[in-house]
Amino acid sequence: MIIHVVSTGESLFSIARDYGVTVQEITSANRLDDMTPLVVGQALVIPTEGRFHLLGRGESLQMISQKYGIPVNQLAAVNQVIRTEFIQPGHSLYIPDYMRQKPAIDVGAYVDLKITGEESAQAVDEVGGYLTFLQIFSYELNADGSLTPLNDQEIINTAYQNNVVPLMVITNIDEGAFSTELASTVLQNEDLQNRMLDEALAIMDEKGYLGLDFDLEYLGLENREAYNQLMVRAKARLDEKGYFLSSALAPIVEPGMTGVLYEGHDYAFHGETADFVFLMTYEWGWTGGPPRAVAPLNEVRRVVEYAGSVMPYDKVMMGIPLYGYDWTLPFVEGVSRARAIDHQEAIRLAGDYNAAIEYDETAQSPFFRYVDEEGAEHEVWFEDARSIQAKFDLVKELGLRGVYYWVLGWDFPQNWLLLEDNFQINKRV
Repeated sequence: MIIHVVSTGESLFSIARDYGVTVQEITSANRLDDMTPLVVGQALVIPTEGRFHLLGRGESLQMISQKYGIPVNQLAAVNQVIRTEFIQPGHSLYIPDYMRQKPAIDVGAYVDLKITGEESAQAVDEVGGYLTFLQIFSYELNADGSLTPLNDQEIINTAYQNNVVPLMVITNIDEGAFSTELASTVLQNEDLQNRMLDEALAIMDEKGYLGLDFDLEYLGLENREAYNQLMVRAKARLDEKGYFLSSALAPIVEPGMTGVLYEGHDYAFHGETADFVFLMTYEWGWTGGPPRAVAPLNEVRRVVEYAGSVMPYDKVMMGIPLYGYDWTLPFVEGVSRARAIDHQEAIRLAGDYNAAIEYDETAQSPFFRYVDEEGAEHEVWFEDARSIQAKFDLVKELGLRGVYYWVLGWDFPQNWLLLEDNFQINKRV
């Protein structure tokens, strides 16, 4: 795949001609209507044999060789480079597909049955070939240590049909929100912890789950050590059956971060105890906050690098959102609520309102502004091929275990094509 950013005056025909592909190949890859005008600043993925790498400032042939896993002499021969010292920034190097060595990673995705409902199994089936794990959200914890039942057998079966490991997710959600009080009730009582684990393991054995994922949030400092001990108990019991143990952790960027969301999550302990962790590296831009990228790369990097300072990188699963937000301006704190949208809707909005898409180089995220029919100004931040590729490059740079997505049901075809183009995806069942 090559990523092409649309310029003024370009058409699908002219872009297809320039890359030597058909219009149908571009429309199919990007799931476009070939009668809809392109948007200036829109990122397209172009299906080609191989790719081109534009040499950046400070890059050398040796660095590109390491990036793509191609020996320097072979890379030089393909590009007819005789004197490597003459390679300058701006030089275009051809990277053949057959030469590229793609790293193998694990890929997970959460599916929230309350969001996708009866279409949950279909949502999994559509992308199951790209997944290692499926985190089925969620079994809600009750104050007596029991778990609220979930109608999930069909989606578990669909996971198996796609050779995807189904993970049971337990949350401390009460009446639609994460509850510190509920978590404290169970975590501070060993008998209630054991009842929860007994019930969880019985469900896993009965339904075919192969792993348990704790998504316990807003725990506060008072529950930090109790949560650690729960992880130890869970690990011992899951290991007996050969099941995976994971946890979803809040985005901590430095030691000693305060706040009820962060203080209950002990990165070092979970990194030592769990088989892997899901880092929630998104929601900087969120529905109740001011306009901002949902997963700005500079902030994502801070979280992942801090995690890597206290746990092995090969236990880190980096979170990626499949959605963006549309804010109505002016933003009023405590009043304004952004509307969640996916990539395809973002492109349609930009086209409908003739808005040019811009790109924030620091956040490595696209955005645009438009004015609706009522005269209200909007600001939209979302993910596109460029922002996803930047995140994949970070995974390669740091040698992470993999990535995961929140949450299935949002339409973003470019993501899956780029995922396959960058990585080999592990299958563990």
